[in-house]
Amino acid sequence: MKLKVIPEDFVVKEIAYLPLKPSAPYRVYLLEKKGWNTVDLLLRLARKYNLPYRLFSYGGKKDRHAHTFQYVSIKHPADLTTVDKNFSLKAIGYMDRPMGPDLIKGNAFDITLRALDDEEVSRLVRQVDEVKEFGYPNYFDDQRFGSLDRERGFLAERLLKKHYKGALEIYLTAIYKEEKREAKERKRLFRQHWGDWNTCLSYAKTTMEKRIFALLTQKPKAFLEALRLIPGEELSLFFAAYQSFLWNELLRRILKELKLELTAVPGAAGPYLFYRRLDEGQLLYLKTLELPLAAKRMDFADTLSERLFKGILEERGLKPSHFNLSKIRQAFFKSTPREAIVIPYDLKIEPPEADDLYPGKQKLRLSFTLPRGSYGTMLIKRLTMPDTFLPR
Repeated sequence: MKLKVIPEDFVVKEIAYLPLKPSAPYRVYLLEKKGWNTVDLLLRLARKYNLPYRLFSYGGKKDRHAHTFQYVSIKHPADLTTVDKNFSLKAIGYMDRPMGPDLIKGNAFDITLRALDDEEVSRLVRQVDEVKEFGYPNYFDDQRFGSLDRERGFLAERLLKKHYKGALEIYLTAIYKEEKREAKERKRLFRQHWGDWNTCLSYAKTTMEKRIFALLTQKPKAFLEALRLIPGEELSLFFAAYQSFLWNELLRRILKELKLELTAVPGAAGPYLFYRRLDEGQLLYLKTLELPLAAKRMDFADTLSERLFKGILEERGLKPSHFNLSKIRQAFFKSTPREAIVIPYDLKIEPPEADDLYPGKQKLRLSFTLPRGSYGTMLIKRLTMPDTFLPR
């Protein structure tokens, strides 16, 4: 099975409530794009129109490897409607407030799966019926863990443990596959010469690299002060990645505690465990269960989830009080509830067709709607999981 062969194979349309007005401080746009992630494209537009990036607001990041439609706002009176080869920005009205996640109700997906054989088609059709009835675990998917360093772990966990030097080293030297070769090579040099701050400064290119290494040349052990230079929005992404990891781990343990028949699918930050069917009691429990994101104060729905989460923190040498970062103030951990499972709305599967890109194979088209924050790619993982189960 192949996914996202071309952008049109993965179409996402944001569903939002927009209190539009004839005139207001924030101009609202519909952003359609292919081959761009949301942040990079808005940064490009900010540079193009010589505007501060802080004037741009959005409700959610949309995947680069997809054809996406979403709403953004710009606090600027000019009409910045733009049409380019791989994106368009079209003004649709005004609001009294910036665009934000709270205005998003969900996302509508139209996905094409390719290079399928007869057995895969049969299994997909069967599993669609199961998902309609029982839903699937509402995990955060791999794209949430782009900042995970495979060798050294999560930057946020280092911060929580007050390992400031290690956190800063991850920030400046972790290499990610989507980065350009030049950036990867520069980070290798930083790691090779870590502690020799003058040499690191000579290799620095970005403004942040230069600021941090210049500070360290004057104060060689000012790791906490250096971490305070990281912009709050950027640091929040590291925090969100760690919260997502802990949330996924809690859900995994709950599913195991229920003694469900589970299948493991590999993931960037741990396996995704899926069930196929639930009995009436299990379905009722999971449909009504909400699990909190990690923070100093969390509200748990029951003693089971609270006990399991306490065990996770103990294993990692943490306590809830550690999430109050008194020495880092530009970002913070906020606890919000997230539904344990999700049942897609209006899930439809069309009859298979001959695949125009893979001769001799078939393609299937799926359409469905998910609530805000749920991943369409996770549904695909559930539908295409193997028929093998973990020992109970």
